Amino acid sequence: MISPAARDALQTWLDGMGAMGGAADNTLTAYRTDVLGWLSFLQMHLGQSCGFAAIAAVGISDMRAWMSHERARGVAPRSLARSLSAVKSFTRWLAEREGFDPTAILSTRSPKFQKKLPRPLTEDSARALIDTVELQAMDGWVAARDVAVVTLLYGCGLRISEALGLTGANHPLPESLRIRGKGGKERMVPVLPTARRAVSAYVALCPHPMEPRAPLFRGVRGGALTPGTIQKVVAKSRMQLGLPATATPHAMRHSFATHLLNAGGDLRAIQELLGHASLSTTQAYTAVDTARLMDVYNACHPKAG
Repeated sequence: MISPAARDALQTWLDGMGAMGGAADNTLTAYRTDVLGWLSFLQMHLGQSCGFAAIAAVGISDMRAWMSHERARGVAPRSLARSLSAVKSFTRWLAEREGFDPTAILSTRSPKFQKKLPRPLTEDSARALIDTVELQAMDGWVAARDVAVVTLLYGCGLRISEALGLTGANHPLPESLRIRGKGGKERMVPVLPTARRAVSAYVALCPHPMEPRAPLFRGVRGGALTPGTIQKVVAKSRMQLGLPATATPHAMRHSFATHLLNAGGDLRAIQELLGHASLSTTQAYTAVDTARLMDVYNACHPKAG
């Protein structure tokens, strides 16, 4: 079994991650699952209760055995890399607190995996998707709401959680909006006139009062609008347009970044607008652009065939 002390330490670490690191609830849940899975394996693998002493004694062979066990049960390299990252972070914190050497755990190499490139829409498809979203709802205010949300995703590069996290206090939208993103990181995002108009049109029709602390975007019954609702609306719209399954709400954010880059936008500026902690994350869009150029080259160059 996992010792009560180890469980308590894990909870303390998670609480600290949430309070100081600003980690989202979904992230903390994933971390908890990853570390508990690792501790459970160690208990089975070592044949003893998994407490601080057992963790401190973990060697490279033990870590390799855990990774082999995870791969054997079908865990993908990307997911295993995330689990390993959580395990390392927890162990680093625990080692500082309990005073043991975590080198064997921290030196474990992450499995290699091919990073997925963003799947943006073309400019015409992005516009068509917004137009088609408006046709999905019977109630005019619901249609205006869905258009406003999707316009913010594409026009401002917001994550869907960021758009749905806006409150009545954010209306009317200013020319520049302060957004609190992943890890509690704040950024300033310019708001296009078309996005401000879309939100204003929705608010004018919304039957629910725009209270400062209440969600800006409401469900039909007045509660907070859920991401699933917008995902379903976008799914219906892409089916009508014949767009691929990758045309999701998040793809509108990808499209925002890609279209800015195609128009000559500075990579550092796009990084700030997206709220990426690392430039390497934003650089994925340069790979998308290069892939598009190569497709054009291969299709059009007389010597390409």
